[in-house]
Amino acid sequence: MITKRQLLASLGMTLLLSASAVAQEQPHVFKGAKIIPAVGTPIENGVLVVQHGKITAVGTADKVRIPKNATEFDVTGKVLMPGLVDTHSHLGEGSGGDSSAPLHPDVRIIDAINPLSDTFKRALAGGITTVNVMPGSGHLMSGQTVYLKMRDGKTIGDLTFCEDVTNGICGGMKMANGTNPMKAAPFPGTRSKSAAMARQLFLDAQAYNKKVKAAKGKTDKMPERKLNLEPLVEILDGKRIVHFHTHRYDDILTALRLQKEFGFKMVLHHVSEAWKAADEIAKAGVPASIITLDSPGGKTEAVELSNANGAALEKAGVLTAFHTDDGITDSRLFLRNVSLAVRAGMSQEKAIEGLTIAGAKMLELDNRVGSLEKGKDADFIVLSGEPFSVQTKIEQTWVEGQKRFDLSNPEDKKYATGGFRAYDGMLHYHAH
Repeated sequence: MITKRQLLASLGMTLLLSASAVAQEQPHVFKGAKIIPAVGTPIENGVLVVQHGKITAVGTADKVRIPKNATEFDVTGKVLMPGLVDTHSHLGEGSGGDSSAPLHPDVRIIDAINPLSDTFKRALAGGITTVNVMPGSGHLMSGQTVYLKMRDGKTIGDLTFCEDVTNGICGGMKMANGTNPMKAAPFPGTRSKSAAMARQLFLDAQAYNKKVKAAKGKTDKMPERKLNLEPLVEILDGKRIVHFHTHRYDDILTALRLQKEFGFKMVLHHVSEAWKAADEIAKAGVPASIITLDSPGGKTEAVELSNANGAALEKAGVLTAFHTDDGITDSRLFLRNVSLAVRAGMSQEKAIEGLTIAGAKMLELDNRVGSLEKGKDADFIVLSGEPFSVQTKIEQTWVEGQKRFDLSNPEDKKYATGGFRAYDGMLHYHAH
């Protein structure tokens, strides 16, 4: 009788047993690769040790002790780096608020995501292990985002970083300005009205928060619960981050004024004209998550988007990350897209950080993800070559010590090389 071990070996699989069965109990050792930890210098002939979903050691071959009974992987000639952090995506088949109002702070994207969606497999094929899933940008405030880990799970709670998906803070808040929210009433018709409506909502939240604090926890004195104001209070208290969609120079400055007036934590997203506003963004001390495109256009307010935004923000000293905005750009091409920023003048070091630790900092998850350091989650990818080479392929994606994508697996390969609709069962023939 052919054993499971023999069957997997005959199929040319790298692992002899499933990662889920072994990685959590038995140390896994990856030897011989160039390791790019995203903090510090790259490690030639490096060794990475993981167990129980965490990194237990990382360093040069002569410094890292190999645990007894470890499962060893020879990854000589490969490159290992942290799993990619996508700070802005729309995976999971979810959607945001409806057209009943321009501000929907009570809407939670967590209530709309399909945790079994195959779109997550596309992200894994692109090396993404952490993602900030957003509602859309058609509102001044589209709702609450959620930070997800690309684990193998059946419920949304299996994927979140937060423990309490019912009442916990599981992500940030999506805001937007510019042309997207400027529609017919009740939406604002002008940029000035957009800012006024957002300011008024924060003023309402301040008044509500004052009443809550005055009650001092006494039930009979608490104001009536307001689902639309509770998350705003969390923003004002620094417990929830605002993720602000903005493009034009003047809109960027408006977002910075709102942030200064109410003092909330904010990440600027897209900032198509960041090359014009880099100094102002740096002075405000606000980070920026940007996107690169090989064929800009299609949106009037983004016509002056430049792939040199990364270089301009780096020069100004702004903490800069990247995102896919999937499906604006394909999650599978995250590495390729960021190479455009390098081509336009950003350093490779900062581009690597922008794919990993910088995004983790923006989501306030850098204590767990974003770099290969002892004690952090064992989220990493195995590359066939240097990250920004056009010839490089993502061969494996590991999440918390479990292999979640393997290019040598024919089923996984479909998600990596099939057409854009590969994830919904279409066009799989392109993978062959």
